[in-house]
Amino acid sequence: MALSSTFFNKREPEVAPQRHAVPNPAHSGYGAAGAPRTHQPEAPQVIAPVMASAPTKEGGSKLTVGPNIKLKGVEITDCDTLVVEGMVEATMDSRVIQISEHGAFKGSAEIDVAEIHGQFDGNLTVRQKLMIYATGKVTGSIRYGKLVIEEGGQLTGDIQFGTAHSTPHRTAEKPALTVAG
Repeated sequence: MALSSTFFNKREPEVAPQRHAVPNPAHSGYGAAGAPRTHQPEAPQVIAPVMASAPTKEGGSKLTVGPNIKLKGVEITDCDTLVVEGMVEATMDSRVIQISEHGAFKGSAEIDVAEIHGQFDGNLTVRQKLMIYATGKVTGSIRYGKLVIEEGGQLTGDIQFGTAHSTPHRTAEKPALTVAG
């Protein structure tokens, strides 16, 4: 008797969770016409929180050019964030550009924030903040609002504080230059 009592006590917890599952009528064993389905019935669905599946407003539209991809001769518009892991040769007006360590951008860009871990070559106007990391290299005609260069980062070319959209009194201010160490 003691053996069968233990057996039933062990089975009880395994069966209990299945009793609380709410069956989904769409997953019944019959198809639309009442005929039995040919595949095995599906397990009960797990409902994810609404926040996890809703698109975030912060990220907006994002274009990622992956490693070993070359995007050439395009104009990129209406893109909130461009992530460059490969090679891009383009003209763009965006909110954020992120160039990875092995990524490269060649062309013209007008953006709010630039995070450069790789290479940028061309005309770059950064309305707010240009960040060049240790592995980053920026060459060409560069205009910026704020500048942060990590130790090892490179910046060469025609470099000017202030953007075309800045007010006249801002261009007379001392440039904001921060050297990260």
